[in-house]
Amino acid sequence: MLDWMKTAPTLADDPVNGFDPDAVTISNTVEINAPARVVWAVLVDMPRYNEWNPFCIRAVSTLEMGAAVEMTLISYATAGGPTVPNLEYVCAFEPEKLLSWEMKHSEAWPYPARRDQVIEATGAEACRYYSTDAFLGANGIHVQRFAGPWIKRAFDDSGIALKARAEFLFSQER
Repeated sequence: MLDWMKTAPTLADDPVNGFDPDAVTISNTVEINAPARVVWAVLVDMPRYNEWNPFCIRAVSTLEMGAAVEMTLISYATAGGPTVPNLEYVCAFEPEKLLSWEMKHSEAWPYPARRDQVIEATGAEACRYYSTDAFLGANGIHVQRFAGPWIKRAFDDSGIALKARAEFLFSQER
């Protein structure tokens, strides 16, 4: 469980944005034979997402805290996956460790969520990566039940692709 999850308001405290540990999708953890700095460089090089990321094929952001992250995603919910626009906002930025963005609750879209991408150094030339998506508020469990399985598949695919990209780039440094 990530630090913010341990201190977040519960659903009882905040039915709109409260955290429910049962409404979280967690990707597989990927062991990457490249330093955390290389993985980080791939994650923050948003103009190149289309070169490696099978789920998020376009991403634009300054990555400043609170900045918009404009994305084009491939829908894993349907066969043949049409593209879907997505807009979230940077909420955590710890170089070589954590990159997070969130979708805020609104009357037009009452499905707040937070995505965290975690990098853990395991050595000078190795790290691990995983991603979570916490669906917040009273609607979160319904989003988890509907979208959780395909979002996990999309995040698992992205983790595998991130591993391949980072390991390739690191091999070019040698």
